[in-house]
Amino acid sequence: MIEDAGRFDGKTLLWPDRPSFHGAGPYALVDEDVLGCRVQVFRERPQNVGALVASAARFGDQPAFVFDDGAIDFAQYAQRVASVAARLAERYEIGPGDRVALLGSNSAAWVVAFSAITSLGAIAVALNGWWVEGEIRHGIELTTPKLVLADRRRLPRVPALASVGIAVREMEAFVAEGIAAAPGASLPATLVGEDDPAVILFTSGTTGRPKGAVQSHRNLMVLATCTGHVTSQISVDPAAAPPCSLYLLPLFHVSGLQGGLIHTLMLGWKSVWVSTRFDERRVFALTERERVTTWSVVPSQLYRLLEHPAFHDYDLSSIRSVGGGGSAWPPSLTELVHKQLPSAVAAMSFGFGQTESAGMGTANNGPPLLVRPDSAGRPRPTMELQIRDERGEACAEGVEGEICLRGPAVFLGYWNDPAATRAVLDEDRWLSTGDIGHLEDGLLFVAGRRGDLVIRGGENIYPAEIEAALLAHPAVAEAAVFGVAHRVLGEEVKAVIRPHDGEVVGEAALRAWLAPRIAPFKIPAIFAFTREPLPRNVTGKILKHVLRDGSQNIFQDE
Repeated sequence: MIEDAGRFDGKTLLWPDRPSFHGAGPYALVDEDVLGCRVQVFRERPQNVGALVASAARFGDQPAFVFDDGAIDFAQYAQRVASVAARLAERYEIGPGDRVALLGSNSAAWVVAFSAITSLGAIAVALNGWWVEGEIRHGIELTTPKLVLADRRRLPRVPALASVGIAVREMEAFVAEGIAAAPGASLPATLVGEDDPAVILFTSGTTGRPKGAVQSHRNLMVLATCTGHVTSQISVDPAAAPPCSLYLLPLFHVSGLQGGLIHTLMLGWKSVWVSTRFDERRVFALTERERVTTWSVVPSQLYRLLEHPAFHDYDLSSIRSVGGGGSAWPPSLTELVHKQLPSAVAAMSFGFGQTESAGMGTANNGPPLLVRPDSAGRPRPTMELQIRDERGEACAEGVEGEICLRGPAVFLGYWNDPAATRAVLDEDRWLSTGDIGHLEDGLLFVAGRRGDLVIRGGENIYPAEIEAALLAHPAVAEAAVFGVAHRVLGEEVKAVIRPHDGEVVGEAALRAWLAPRIAPFKIPAIFAFTREPLPRNVTGKILKHVLRDGSQNIFQDE
């Protein structure tokens, strides 16, 4: 067993007891009632976004955000938030409970507008910037905001809304107007509770219409507080470059919002943001120029960076960690990190989480990662984890079932959709994630999404296992595996493969490659090959329904 992997009482896996979590110290854990349930929380924490903004101002003229259109320090940020909040309240009477929608790429205007909205106790509706007009209309009709702020590029996609009383403004112009109109404003004195709603983030929408996941101010703070604890335990060479994270995921996603914006404000780290289409050379150039120490990425992005022919043309020596969320990374990716970025191996971290858990769940880093890189790790502080069977009973270790989470990061529910909320959140605030996995030696192993399960002749097959085996082949750049209808077996396994540029690989070679790695019944019966990148959403998830049945891709690649 891996030492200190976690406490498991036969039902629930918890973060291991450690002296640093109890007694004195800013990261001590205490039990509190949260929405009627007794859970662990960090004793000292910001109570809401307004308090976080006020606290961040103490970092003064230290660099906070670097965007394509310039950089701002922490003091400038806090003052701009106060000014824009004053403008929102005066011009549009925005107050507690009102919704204001944001539609834009990563920018200083987005960061300031979001913080101003939530400081007033209003709810920021983070519309997906990759959406086309039909999906934008759905998000607006679902949440009925008073005001929509859209950046210049996306403003033409916003449907006409004047007839229903919703104002639409260009985001950059409105923020500039607010800064000019109230340059000396103070932060709002609004009383905002920890469990008041702060933001609506939309589910990925890879199979159906996106749902609006409502997160509270409490939800927003937990992930960054956990990072604060972890980093407080790590010794860093004082001569090394100061912490600076580069974020490739958007602010309208949990990884960009909780994993990026809130981290920047709570920890006082500089953050560098990419707002344009993903480009490897752009990432390399920013890393070299800004002395970036951490890449926050999804697996598909990290593969492209590490395998790019220009990787060694830039000074990337400042990088000392890489990380991301979603689940365990394919073993071939962790091997690539060892080869290309050995300085980042010790601090490499990935984990399991989702929008509904505010990015919280499990993390694999340190010794467990080196021993079991195929695991999604152990629960983060404050989180409880159970594997449950179809009856809702907790499974014993080694038995596969649905992954369930509980803790202060679990969301409030889906906006205006009580039935969908009840389907995933029980009366004890256990979240059913829809992912299947099992526990082994106190670590979580994720098999895949319940909805991705292929049932072939009564055998359960999880595509993630087959995809990992295919991606280990040196000629395979991308792989998507899913089920297709079969008259006798019910479903059969199909794989869509994109080889690396210049590589040629065929069905026979892949069958031979898979034969010693997975059971015969899991080997795809159907192979298809393409030279085009596989369709993905903004978080890097492959849109399998587009490949399977030709459904429309609702995401407009930016």
